[in-house]
Order: sequence, then C-alpha cells, then structure tokens
Amino acid sequence: MREIRGDRAGKGIRVAIVAARYHAPVTKKLVEGALAGLAKHGVVTEDVDLAWVPGAFEIPLVARALAASGSYHAVICLGVVIRGDTAHFDLVAGEAARGIAQVSRETGVPCIFEVLATEDLSQAEARAGGTHGNKGWEAAEAAVEMASLVAALPGAR
Repeated sequence: MREIRGDRAGKGIRVAIVAARYHAPVTKKLVEGALAGLAKHGVVTEDVDLAWVPGAFEIPLVARALAASGSYHAVICLGVVIRGDTAHFDLVAGEAARGIAQVSRETGVPCIFEVLATEDLSQAEARAGGTHGNKGWEAAEAAVEMASLVAALPGAR
C-alpha cells in the first residue's frame, strides 16, 4: 500500500487569501493568524496575496478568479457571519460554504474554508485569537498541507 500525504513545508508555495471586510476587527485577526501560520511553515510574504471583499457572500467569486488564474497553490477564505434575527445568517453562511467548496472542485486548487459562523460576536472573537485559538492559523496549516498533498497526487501538474 502506498500512502500519499501532504506536509506542512511551505517553501515555494503561493497562497491567496480572500477576506471579508464585514466584521473587520475579527476578520483582521483571522488574517493576522493566517499570515503568521504561513510564515511559520515557510511561506514567504512575497508569495502571499490578500484580496478584501465586502462580505462572506462575495468570497467565492474572488476565490474562483484567483484559483483559476493558475498563480496559486491554495486559497484561504476568511470571514465572519454572526446569527441575527432573520434567515440571512443561514443564507450567507450556506452560500459561502457551498461556493468555496465548488471553487475547489472546479479548479483543483485547495480552497480552505474558514468563514466563522457563530451565534454571537464573543464566539467569533474566541476563534480569532481568543480562547479557541486562531482559526486563521489553522487555515494556513491546512492550505500548506493541502497544496503539498495535491501536488503529490498521481497526475498532478
């Protein structure tokens, strides 16, 4: 049996980050965590591009353009959707997740989904450098590992 694994050595990996400005104080912390995680795993700053979009719903469109460009080994998608009194939360969070997954499947470029969908602001803050760590950092680790794994698959370009 042959086992195929990715590793977390990011040297030479180009990564795009798509971040939603909505709930910017939290999203900025996610971006900081992602950048720190990428650096820790050997991805140099010059190999990272950051695109800001208005909100989580707009992430898939920009992620698709970046993934389809052929310039990146992975795309990290960061945002925050907080439940309110209407169904808007379900619509935005669901479409962001569905759209980001579709980009990965269509392009073959790993698109890491780290759009926080929380009940309130304190839960989001806890996941952006608070008591639950920084999900941006975790997204960076996943991006590097998935880029390596996809490159190791049979028939990889």
